[in-house]
Amino acid sequence: MLVLLPPSEGKAPSGRGAPLKLESLSLPGLTAAREAVLGELVELCTGDVEKASQVLGLSEGLRGEVAKNAGLPTAGARPAGEIYTGVLYDALDLASLDTATKRRAARSLLVFSGLWGAVRVTDRIPSYRCSMGVKLPGLGALGAYWRTPMASVLPEAAGDGLVLDLRSSAYAAAWKPKGEVAGRTATVRVLHSQVVDGVEKRSVVSHFNKATKGRIVRALLTAGVAPKDPAELVEALRDLGYVVEAEAPGRAGKPWSLDVVVTEIH
Repeated sequence: MLVLLPPSEGKAPSGRGAPLKLESLSLPGLTAAREAVLGELVELCTGDVEKASQVLGLSEGLRGEVAKNAGLPTAGARPAGEIYTGVLYDALDLASLDTATKRRAARSLLVFSGLWGAVRVTDRIPSYRCSMGVKLPGLGALGAYWRTPMASVLPEAAGDGLVLDLRSSAYAAAWKPKGEVAGRTATVRVLHSQVVDGVEKRSVVSHFNKATKGRIVRALLTAGVAPKDPAELVEALRDLGYVVEAEAPGRAGKPWSLDVVVTEIH
């Protein structure tokens, strides 16, 4: 099972350990593309702070992120699972998993990134600021930039098992499973169900959507289940107590769509 996750906008500080080594990251087929994006980002952030802030979409209070990006080549690195914070990662709570479950997480989780393309949670990276929606002066929109290198690397990473796609739309733009891989891919939407005046109403709540996705991944990893395809995923989630409505694709080469329906927001 390969689980595709979005990164978090906020990140923990870089560590005091050794600096980033691009050649040590997983998915070595992305190394050249990572080097190009890193070089462009550092060059941007060592120049005009105002321009860099505009390109990165930073508010006045986040201008310190420009200096952080400028120092990426020498900044300390930590496992990506410690760098990414936020609602989904708080709910996933990698640090509290037992040793066997952490190994499953290391094998299964792939975090998409505007800067790195995609990394495993065990890959050591520095804290940075660069979303997939950024348009770097020399490379253009990162979502489009990553499509070519991802297309040659991700199918192999997906192997022959389930691909559970929990990315937001911005990060999904960098790689869309095709053909046989798409047929064993499942996307998940979390819907909040409530009854108002005797009528059920469903809505998507962003914060809760992220938290629930984090809990779903944690539950799958902790249970040690490894669904081979979307149909097995539906059964696994139902066994774990989730209410799941599944829609198989209308034709071959398209992913499954799963709705996880919840009645409580927390």
